[in-house]
Amino acid sequence: MFAKYLVVFILIAILTSLGSGLYYMMKDKGQSKRTVRMLTVRIGLSVSLFVLLFVLWWAGLIQPHGLLPKQQATTEAQ
Repeated sequence: MFAKYLVVFILIAILTSLGSGLYYMMKDKGQSKRTVRMLTVRIGLSVSLFVLLFVLWWAGLIQPHGLLPKQQATTEAQ
């Protein structure tokens, strides 16, 4: 359960970083490097989220699934 909260927290941090980058881009009008720093933070958070999801899947703490449940997917395939 902690892993799911961690994933949600990182997603919120990614959105916050993206919003901060937009704010600094509008406020500074390209005169400072704050926008680049915030977007770099967003990329780092996104990569770390991907790695975290892969590790959680590898450890068996989360299970990926398709858009359809298995029962419906097998019935439609036939």
